[in-house]
Amino acid sequence: METVALHGPRLGVAHLCAALALPRATYYRHLEAETPAARPTPARALSASERRDVLAVLHEPRFVDLYPSGHGRG
Repeated sequence: METVALHGPRLGVAHLCAALALPRATYYRHLEAETPAARPTPARALSASERRDVLAVLHEPRFVDLYPSGHGRG
């Protein structure tokens, strides 16, 4: 991948990928994975303090054997 990234602009990505038996799609997928897109925060998302409060309640001993939906195991 580094070879294609380094020499691709000068020699051509398609030619280098063919010479290295590397599918071009794999090379371009690798490029996309390096720079993940920032995801927008949903309008209805909990604030940081609300999230802390909810997690604090869910971690209380009375909920230790319950799923978040409130139903007991088994």
